[in-house]
Amino acid sequence: MSHSQHPVALRIEGRVGGATRLLATVMALPLVDGIFPALVLAGALDDPLGILEVGLLVFGGSATVAVILAEMDGTWRAQARTTLGVGVVVIALAAIESALAPTIASLLDLAIFERFAALVILAVAAKTASARVGEYLPRPAVIVGLGALASLDPAGARLVTVPDPTLLVKGTLAAGVGVAFALGVAVCGPWLRTAVDIDRFRFGSAVALGVLALSVLGLVPDDAPLALSVLVVTGLLAFDPGEASDRDPASDDERRDDPDRDRDSVTDPDAGPDRAPWL
Repeated sequence: MSHSQHPVALRIEGRVGGATRLLATVMALPLVDGIFPALVLAGALDDPLGILEVGLLVFGGSATVAVILAEMDGTWRAQARTTLGVGVVVIALAAIESALAPTIASLLDLAIFERFAALVILAVAAKTASARVGEYLPRPAVIVGLGALASLDPAGARLVTVPDPTLLVKGTLAAGVGVAFALGVAVCGPWLRTAVDIDRFRFGSAVALGVLALSVLGLVPDDAPLALSVLVVTGLLAFDPGEASDRDPASDDERRDDPDRDRDSVTDPDAGPDRAPWL
């Protein structure tokens, strides 16, 4: 990756290739690996702060930021359209999984499953912080599967044909928060690329995920949004306005749309390395 060596995004990039597919895979991974359903069943979306934390940390995490800032090309408008297109699919899948959550909950002992949900988040946090540590940890899907087996209680199983509208709205909102965050990163991308240390944000996000796992286990008071606070502090620490360029982002977009402008700068004998826009 050009700006960040994010271990999660790097591993996925080698398999899927392409910035759009990479973004779709990163944002949909919590739905596929079972992280999001586990959080829904563990009650992580019970309050507005929980919805914010899950949306920002799970769907709009550091891997999403790294992909948008380091891998996506084109103008900010094109990147925003791509992010929005991916986001619509992610929100739809999150709504479907939220609708199925009551049926899944009837099959499980939630007290046991919540512990495995916390383990999943801790594993993701470790993989986010260090690629080497992540090599020794099982995949989140494996942990979720083991948790489902350990907490399986078919005696109370029932098919819920009418979804819980409250849970459906909460799940959709959580995904919407993550998509809105990713869209904001895409819109502000030309400026953020020069003003944010992605790797510093990555480590802070890993810490915030660890705090979220503690809150799922009940070790952090519900009225203390520590994970969200850690994420906010991380954003502030990763922000370095001294590194920001004085270039106008709009002029960068115009240059990308008009390749002749770059060609003219090459043929201009006065255009030295300091004036070349791609250096």
